[in-house]
Amino acid sequence: MKGPSGSGRGEVRVKVKKKRGLTASSREWLTRQLNDPYVHAAKAKGYRSRAAFKLLDMDEKFHFLKKGARVLDLGAAPGGWSQVAAAKGATVVAADVLEMEEIPGVTFFQADLTDADVPAMLKEALGGPADLVLTDMAAPTTGHRATDHLRTTALVEIALEVAEDTLRPGGAFVGKVFQGGAANELLARIKKSFRDVKHVKPPSSRADSVELYLVARDFKKTSGK
Repeated sequence: MKGPSGSGRGEVRVKVKKKRGLTASSREWLTRQLNDPYVHAAKAKGYRSRAAFKLLDMDEKFHFLKKGARVLDLGAAPGGWSQVAAAKGATVVAADVLEMEEIPGVTFFQADLTDADVPAMLKEALGGPADLVLTDMAAPTTGHRATDHLRTTALVEIALEVAEDTLRPGGAFVGKVFQGGAANELLARIKKSFRDVKHVKPPSSRADSVELYLVARDFKKTSGK
């Protein structure tokens, strides 16, 4: 999708002055937020996070959000992706260990995805197998890229487990990974389960961010799953 309006040249960049009690990293984050056109656009459109635009970007390219589709949003809080999916006319079931404020058209469960009973509960709430499973989960960063990559990969693996239990044949999975993409073992597993797998960097993803997204389509349902 095209970037939010007002993000062209000629903008006045906001700088955050040094203040007592504000660390350099906090100042850098605040400066980035104040100058991010997607942050402003998210507020203007009522999205709970700028991440909504990442899903919109990917859907514009792959067209996986369809009216009437059954969508699972895993690690959904604060709800930006659920908002987008619901607005597209999907039946959305969301889950997170954190609380999330109610979103019209979205059924939310505060649940731990490692609980063996959760996939069946989510599928029942959807009213059938999922057409699409989404996850924008990322572990809190430590500043050590290898560690951050491993921790976020673990979350993707958890979401993939749920996807394999709940997706219909031909369904799709979208999940966040970090720089370098999915680890070889994880990528091999995904390629066994899906016929088309791509790494994607949405235009709305910050240029300095190490995040990438796996877009896996055409799920191959296997017996025993």
